[in-house]
Amino acid sequence: ALCPAEEPVLLAELKPGRPQRYDWKSSCETWSVAFSPDGAWFAWSQGHCVVKLIPWPLREPELCKAPERKSRSSKAEARSRAVAKEKTLECGQIVWGLAFSAWPVAEEGDTDPACTVGLPCLILATGLNDGQIKVWEVQTGHLLFSLLGHQDVVRDLSFAPNGSLILVSASRDKTLRVWDLSRDGRQVQVLLGHVQWVYCCSISPDCSMLCSAAGEKSALLWSMRSYTLIRRLEGHQSSVVSCDFSPDSALLVTASYDACVIMWDPYTGEQLRTLRHVPLHSALDDSSEVHTSSLRSVCFSPEGLYLATVADDRLLRIWALELRSPVAFAPMTNGLCCMYFPHGGFIATGTRDGHVQFWTAPRVLSSLKHLCRKALRTFLTTYQVLALPIPRKLKEFLTYRTF
Repeated sequence: ALCPAEEPVLLAELKPGRPQRYDWKSSCETWSVAFSPDGAWFAWSQGHCVVKLIPWPLREPELCKAPERKSRSSKAEARSRAVAKEKTLECGQIVWGLAFSAWPVAEEGDTDPACTVGLPCLILATGLNDGQIKVWEVQTGHLLFSLLGHQDVVRDLSFAPNGSLILVSASRDKTLRVWDLSRDGRQVQVLLGHVQWVYCCSISPDCSMLCSAAGEKSALLWSMRSYTLIRRLEGHQSSVVSCDFSPDSALLVTASYDACVIMWDPYTGEQLRTLRHVPLHSALDDSSEVHTSSLRSVCFSPEGLYLATVADDRLLRIWALELRSPVAFAPMTNGLCCMYFPHGGFIATGTRDGHVQFWTAPRVLSSLKHLCRKALRTFLTTYQVLALPIPRKLKEFLTYRTF
């Protein structure tokens, strides 16, 4: 069993500047935060129709929350800083969704719109208030694509993790759309099935499945090969608003306004456990005011042993897979979204007032048992595990029936 985790510590809090042309009191929510797959960049939809791109790790002045001062770094570090400077993308509309993807290295003779020949690059997709999706090249800030098709807010975006440049978008127009950026941003499929706004979409790390969450009591699971509906995941008592797959694709978690996270086996549709967000009566909240625990966001840690959740009761919670109660808490105000740093150790959260916060997260050395399970489950479905000629208890461990 894991030891209780240390409480998350707030490392830094970044606040948006005050633009002259936008009303400070409206549309300033941080609806989405994202780290690039290699961990080199952080993107922040800070409201006011702009996205801030920040090189990671944060510079010392930011971590110390002090005014910026001249760097005394070496020449090599200075050159690195010259390449990776903070950038602001002017999107022209309120930004709701963000997703990074690597772009394949361009070769001689390619008419690639994104990259210089021989240099890998990074792209960022932004989902906008008017239904557009704008795709940017991070280093230059150039706009590569404007994808048109959605009729309402693009609430969430998810790139296929295999580098195929397949992008899935979730919208308030009640549809999901699949785009292929390797074919000039062509729309390849429209997924119909939701009857309410679609809040969230997540592609499994093995790129075989897609989960989508809308203002409904069930989440939908789709095939990424045929773009057909696999099953409805029914079990929540209120709107499902967030979902995420484990790093080995063997688990799926969904978070709902019913204050519960349900952990599923996506292959069988079985509910493995429910994590209930019980009100915490402690020194974290001295107010006598009653707060609901409606969930806003859930995400897996990179090694797959922890979950983070943000709820309306002003708490960031950290959960260990094998326990039904949180192992750590941190007080935060008006949280809307959360995401782990790809290499672990940090969590970024976005707030309703346009801020982004960086928290320490438990670092864990995965057991050999878990590493073996993770390696096996990366390419074996639940049904394939159950067909193996191995002891029942081992099957239960490999399918997360026992932890």
